[in-house]
Amino acid sequence: MHWLAKTADETEALGARLAAARPADNPFAVIYLNGDLGAGKTTFARGFLNGCGVSGPVKSPTYTLVEVYETPTVSVIHLDLYRLLDPEELEPLGLREYALPGYIWLIEWPDRGSGRLPSPDLSVTLSGGTTGHEINVSSGSALGASWLLRQAPGVENSSR
Repeated sequence: MHWLAKTADETEALGARLAAARPADNPFAVIYLNGDLGAGKTTFARGFLNGCGVSGPVKSPTYTLVEVYETPTVSVIHLDLYRLLDPEELEPLGLREYALPGYIWLIEWPDRGSGRLPSPDLSVTLSGGTTGHEINVSSGSALGASWLLRQAPGVENSSR
């Protein structure tokens, strides 16, 4: 699926709508956020987290690598692997304890953790364009495919 977000607010809104369409039974899910610096990955993550019920500020985990957000319905692990020098640096973070139903992982710069991360259920690729940010979402699993089928109405999209 393909969207064009003309503002940061629209990018956040898309993240929130995708969060609202998540599976009701809260299976373990992994979302890769791909794109260059400034493409809108953290903005999308902020909207997704707000859509999951996170209130208050959403910090970019650029320096901490991981932020954990607990809500009554789901726990979201937000990872930013930009500063990772070696995928083996993921091991001491204890991520395996969060690979359970009821957890969603949002992973910025997933390529930096190559070979040490679960495969994505959804891959979100953001890129700057002349009229806004292009956002492409694709599924990487049956869970991801069913998630995209439930995406909230009112989001203008076009398939590629």
